[in-house]
Amino acid sequence: MAKRERRTFTKEFKEQIVQLHLSGKPRSEIIKEYELTPSAYDKWVRQHKSSGSFEEKDNRTQEQEELIRLRKENQRLMMENDILKQAALIMGRK
Repeated sequence: MAKRERRTFTKEFKEQIVQLHLSGKPRSEIIKEYELTPSAYDKWVRQHKSSGSFEEKDNRTQEQEELIRLRKENQRLMMENDILKQAALIMGRK
């Protein structure tokens, strides 16, 4: 089976697909007609229901947002710690 090339879709196209879904057109027909993966179709419908947006940042849970924030803070603190360690080594030599 040949690997399918990754495609990108505009917000307008995704909105059109969701509108077809809302109008009652069967899921299988939409997927087949537009050559979509079922996971992409389901994701767009789910995102539209939950937030009305297809942007990942608009569809994150509070826990996901907190995890991202904590990872950034952890990265910053590790860098600061490395800088302080290097400064201590330099000061120790003098």
